[in-house]
Amino acid sequence: MILATICCRGGSKGVPSKNIRLLQGIPLIGHTILQAQKSEKIDDLIISTDSLEIAETAKKFGAKVPFLRPDDLATDTASKWPVFIHALEFYEKEFGQEVEYLVDLDVTVPLKESFDIDAAIDLALSRKDVDVVITGYEPERNPYFNMMEISEEGNAEIVKKSPKPIVRRQDAPVVYSLSPAAYVVKKSALYNFEHWSKAKCLISPMPRDRAIDIDTEIDFSLVEFILSRKKNG
Repeated sequence: MILATICCRGGSKGVPSKNIRLLQGIPLIGHTILQAQKSEKIDDLIISTDSLEIAETAKKFGAKVPFLRPDDLATDTASKWPVFIHALEFYEKEFGQEVEYLVDLDVTVPLKESFDIDAAIDLALSRKDVDVVITGYEPERNPYFNMMEISEEGNAEIVKKSPKPIVRRQDAPVVYSLSPAAYVVKKSALYNFEHWSKAKCLISPMPRDRAIDIDTEIDFSLVEFILSRKKNG
């Protein structure tokens, strides 16, 4: 049984009321709900939020909101891992179904498509030895080539050093920037690991233009521009 969750709090500092702000006439959360509903792999979808306003908005798109998230799981510092566990355990108790995989879909990646979600799920199902599958894209920067960090001595050094300096980006190992478009987590991993980074993971690649993560007003404007161009052909 594959349960999808959309976990979003009421507070947003970078973009006020981000999760229900209109994007091309649709609340931001609505874009992700619609893509989840198009998925061929998801069995059910629930919303985890502490906000009545977000809850009511989600219900208008046909999403289930079986609870309001407890305050201790809705702070700025709360990790999503216990939020996942809370949602999963509530769902199993409330609906009497045992979940095998939880698929978290972040509302801040509204350009994802249902097939991006399904590709990540398919990868997880094809590799039973893997605990977590995360969507990701090839970034413009590579830690082996053009990313630097500051050492304890205050010097700037390449992040990932190789025995022989890499002089062409094409020669650098392939790296991925994570996108919260979809996190596919095996139920057992939620209890066996304190965080997804401790588990055995795979990347489900997706195009960079569909993986834009809205965190600032500039990001929001960029996504609006891309959607308007698609709409106008």
